[in-house]
Amino acid sequence: MSADPSGPVAGRRPRGGRVLVALAAFVLLALLQFHQPPRFLFAERSPVPVPPALVDARPAPDAFGRSGHVAVRFAFPGEVADFPIEIQGDPSRVTYAWEPVGDTLQPVASTLPRPIGTGQMVAPDAPGFYRLVLSGGGYSRRIETVSLGVMVPFGEKRGSRLNGYLIGTYRGERSRASEPTHPDGFIEIRPEYLELPLTAHLTVGDFVTHDGQETWPRYAALDTRLLDKIELVIDEIASWHGGQDRLDVTLDVHSGFRTPLYNRRVPRSALDSRHQFGDAADLAIDANADGQLNLVDARLVSLAVEIVEREHPDLVGGLGLYALGGQSYVHVDARGTRARWQG
Repeated sequence: MSADPSGPVAGRRPRGGRVLVALAAFVLLALLQFHQPPRFLFAERSPVPVPPALVDARPAPDAFGRSGHVAVRFAFPGEVADFPIEIQGDPSRVTYAWEPVGDTLQPVASTLPRPIGTGQMVAPDAPGFYRLVLSGGGYSRRIETVSLGVMVPFGEKRGSRLNGYLIGTYRGERSRASEPTHPDGFIEIRPEYLELPLTAHLTVGDFVTHDGQETWPRYAALDTRLLDKIELVIDEIASWHGGQDRLDVTLDVHSGFRTPLYNRRVPRSALDSRHQFGDAADLAIDANADGQLNLVDARLVSLAVEIVEREHPDLVGGLGLYALGGQSYVHVDARGTRARWQG
């Protein structure tokens, strides 16, 4: 019998199979022509670049005092400033600079950026108030919540004046006392500083002597312990009202810093009044939140002062209660020893 010529031939694949293989090859070539394969399929893999460590710097919680509401630190020109900050990341990548606050009458250029190193920052050479600017890791931040006040050393006072401002003479300047009987220095006050916050409730203007002098700049001694103590007293009063959002108190500073010359003109003022040293203030606070400032408020403020001194013995000082001519207020200071009186 002869073989059927239309049947399959031994050892050959069916024609349909060859067609399918050719079609698949054509499709693959088309895909390769119009599609660029990822490089990682053919090239050697390289290490994935690691982004630089993030750097963040900001004031430490204790930069704002124990109350958490003090908005100023003090330093002398060219000295290391006590300005606590926290740094997350590599400190070697952080720089700092000081920018003067406001449009000063005698503009002071910003300091050049310096490496922050171990966290010790040198104060500017010129007196005034400054903002800290921190840079590094692709960011720059101006610290607005706390400023640096660069003081004028007491030794720059000449006779009874400092840079034209009449201060008078401290008792310690006329004696040979073994302990200092005058402040270490003074903050320099210009008109643009008057509204600068010192705390949540106090400004620079609250501590200008009411002596009627019109010359600028003016000068005042000021102690941050007093600022912290006043804010702690306000916190204590706020806790009596629930403590929510801190009581929006009405506060009036009757007297902050007094020059020795002006202090001698204040009736019944002590010759060694703490107002001359910058650690005392006469305050009226609406402690019961009734919209009035009277003797009831003064007694409540006195109670708050007693509580704060009990909790913070290092802030102990003088407390005087006054009710004169229809005005009631309290004297608060942080002299370091306990004193009580009524005026």
